[in-house]
Amino acid sequence: MTMTSTSTAAATPVSREDTRRLFGQTMGLVALTSAFFALGAYVGRDASGGWAILWYVAAFAMLLGMNAAARRSEQLAVGLLFGFGLSLGLAVAPTIANYVDADPQAVWQAGGATALFIAGVGAAGYATRRDLSALARASFWALVALIVFGIVLVFVQIPGGALIYAVAGLVIFAGLTAFDFQRLRRTEDIRTAPLLAASIFLDVLNVFLLFLSIFGGDD
Repeated sequence: MTMTSTSTAAATPVSREDTRRLFGQTMGLVALTSAFFALGAYVGRDASGGWAILWYVAAFAMLLGMNAAARRSEQLAVGLLFGFGLSLGLAVAPTIANYVDADPQAVWQAGGATALFIAGVGAAGYATRRDLSALARASFWALVALIVFGIVLVFVQIPGGALIYAVAGLVIFAGLTAFDFQRLRRTEDIRTAPLLAASIFLDVLNVFLLFLSIFGGDD
């Protein structure tokens, strides 16, 4: 699962008060979106793989709609954000359910590792004054290459391929996460909070799934 947000945000420094307000609103939206994701993952735990594909398509449509609605209606953008989280939860539910059935401890380990990873990388990205735009571009193209590698793994058996994929993915999402948190500090328009929340939520979700594949012992 390597969906990434296409949102954009201005890189103009703003006052500390505005920055704190945007940070609080964005992270609050991330938390609520995660709650909707958890609800979807619980409701869809017994769904088939066919339904998962449909929910992925629905999530992608909501992400596109969010980008279009962000500057017109913040309420609509927030609603689409929550629908986005719910749809992804329903889409990923069968995968998470399989891990829970096989090794419940792996899910908790992945959750804890994700929290530490996002907190550490996010804090570094938020605090640094170095422009991370070049890192974000490099990470994006590395992600494209990783997707291609993942497709190859479907057809070609590579020793340790799953572990290589997961570790490379974590390195890539470290760059993307740092950049998203830097945008959170630099953005001046409070209306972009839903878009920033979607980007950070996707970082969290992808990191969680990558750690899950590591702790779950995927071959």
